Amino acid sequence: MDNIDLRCGDALTMLKEIEESSVDLIIADPPYNLGKNYGNNHDIRGFDEYIEFTREWISEVPRVLKPTGTIYVFMGVQFISYLYDILDRELELFFNNWIVWHYTQGLGKTKGFSPRHDDILVFTKGSEFKFNLDDVRVPQKYYRARNNMRGANPGNVWTFSHVHYSNPNRQDHPTQKPEGLIERMILASSDLGDTVLDPFSGSGTTMRVCQQLYRNGIGFELNPDYVDMTNRRLNEPFVGFDSVDPRMERVPNDLRNPEIRDEYLRNHIKWFLKNHENAQDVFKKAVKDKYSIEVYINEGNNVSIQNNLL
Repeated sequence: MDNIDLRCGDALTMLKEIEESSVDLIIADPPYNLGKNYGNNHDIRGFDEYIEFTREWISEVPRVLKPTGTIYVFMGVQFISYLYDILDRELELFFNNWIVWHYTQGLGKTKGFSPRHDDILVFTKGSEFKFNLDDVRVPQKYYRARNNMRGANPGNVWTFSHVHYSNPNRQDHPTQKPEGLIERMILASSDLGDTVLDPFSGSGTTMRVCQQLYRNGIGFELNPDYVDMTNRRLNEPFVGFDSVDPRMERVPNDLRNPEIRDEYLRNHIKWFLKNHENAQDVFKKAVKDKYSIEVYINEGNNVSIQNNLL
């Protein structure tokens, strides 16, 4: 865990201790002010108090980010417009995107529509910023000669399932985020060896993903029980991230040319599933069902192909 610096304390205080222009990426999942129980504190503030809390911690962002740095911020619908205003008009950061995280399971309602998404604002410190598109592409739905077979831009609507309570990686935390969701942010907006800051570390998802993607992670967490939980999580063996965009498992239709098809299949794991061993069986089944081809993957993620039609 040499690349992880997990600190127990208040983000409002510890953010001020971060060196100026030292952070490449910030991923922040602050309390939404919805009354959730975080063990040693409850997420309940008055409206003005919560806005001032938000303004205080996020005002440190321009100072600590590098000139090419990016911040992703999760926020509930009740406050996201105010957060946008602070980032845009008060701090004069550069708006990049408004991501919708769509999930298939959530709170059920009998009056009104059940919520099935969270919002994530993306701002950069400057007009020039890191964005590694090749690291976050998703497989094409159809093969066409004009398509980039390395994959397509994933867009700004992301589908990742919640970390269900039956998932072996589920932690005792009320708002645990899927690792695949955080993986995309880190791959897109940082490079190997970069520094990623999570001011509200919570269940430790960002630190776990940083650990596996060889980024330097700095995490702040107010609750010492969650710090202990994260340290245990960081010491667990890695068998693949706990969630994946379902598009990563799909195989393009119309890959009829054997040479193009075999070259693509040999690269699919490396391009899309190298951190998702637990999703590779779905991909192999899709190949077999669609093209009658067996795909074999060894421990180094090297792929061999046996065409069952020959």
